[in-house]
Amino acid sequence: MGSLNALRRGSTVTVLLIFAFLTGLLLLVLVIVDVVLSTRAFPGAFLLVVVLALLFIVLQWAISPWIVRLAIRASRPVTRESNPWLFGTVEELARQASVPQPRISVSEDVGPNAFVFGRTLGSSVLVVTEGLLRDLNQDEIRAVLAHEIGHLRHRDVIVMTLASSVPLIAYIIARGGFEILRGSGRVRVSSRGEKGAGSAILVAILVAILSYAVYLVTQLLVLHLSRTREYYADAYSAAATRDPHLLASGLTKIAFGLSLARKTSDPSGLRAFYIGDPVKAVPDYGTLKEKMVRYDIDRDGQLDSFELRKALEDERRNPWNRANELFRTHPPTYKRILMLEQIEEELLRGGLPANIYEYV
Repeated sequence: MGSLNALRRGSTVTVLLIFAFLTGLLLLVLVIVDVVLSTRAFPGAFLLVVVLALLFIVLQWAISPWIVRLAIRASRPVTRESNPWLFGTVEELARQASVPQPRISVSEDVGPNAFVFGRTLGSSVLVVTEGLLRDLNQDEIRAVLAHEIGHLRHRDVIVMTLASSVPLIAYIIARGGFEILRGSGRVRVSSRGEKGAGSAILVAILVAILSYAVYLVTQLLVLHLSRTREYYADAYSAAATRDPHLLASGLTKIAFGLSLARKTSDPSGLRAFYIGDPVKAVPDYGTLKEKMVRYDIDRDGQLDSFELRKALEDERRNPWNRANELFRTHPPTYKRILMLEQIEEELLRGGLPANIYEYV
């Protein structure tokens, strides 16, 4: 379980890098303006720009829950009376994680999914879709809910909201520079103003290029942070349920429309002849039905060990998968399943350590 500590350190380093890039961008923008235009605005202007950037971050933190609510397809609140099992399960998991119980909503979305959002732990909302409640069994749903409660325990929902504002700030600055350049082509200047206009255009070019580069780098860092926090929440779910297979099965069902058979289940004669390395699995709802037909060889509605490895091996052969992984908010399914299988093996060898919650 030492790798979970590495995930925590990696997340901290990533957050520090994101905000270091923002600080460096603001500093360099002001230096460029100071050098090219000789305004001598630094360092007083730097403090002003930093304050404005912080205000923007706080604004995003304040309005992001409102934006999420607008994006959710028609949802209804869940109470103890309307869905006793779902309400009680979330209540139990929140108590186990020592976090305030989030409000619960059910979205009409047919895709199996769940997520949590909010400004603070006390104001958080956990949303599950109709598809999740329909397609997964109660044990799998409980594992998915534990994963979402893990996000609250780690407070990464708030961290992601703040961190994701950095590439947005860089993008706004870059767009501002490009808009200045586009407007300069339509403005006629006298010979007296040509020197000043030329300097302003040079500033706009340098700021736009620098800001866009920072936007790309910080966006990749935010995506990396997002994937890291998913691993961390997976590990928490495995520890909280004491059955990592449940979340692995839920992830497999979401990715392929099929549940995941336990390793202890009896393989068919055909499967005994094959061995494959687990690799990439891409959740793609557009081809879900085709995948079910292709990978469920014995048509039992489950992916056993052989069928899972065959599915993941097929996904591995896609030459674009490795590059696409950099631009994903979630890790590849196969990597998440591998980690859950490692935790399951630790459980089978003697259980998780007594102080497991110090790691997850």
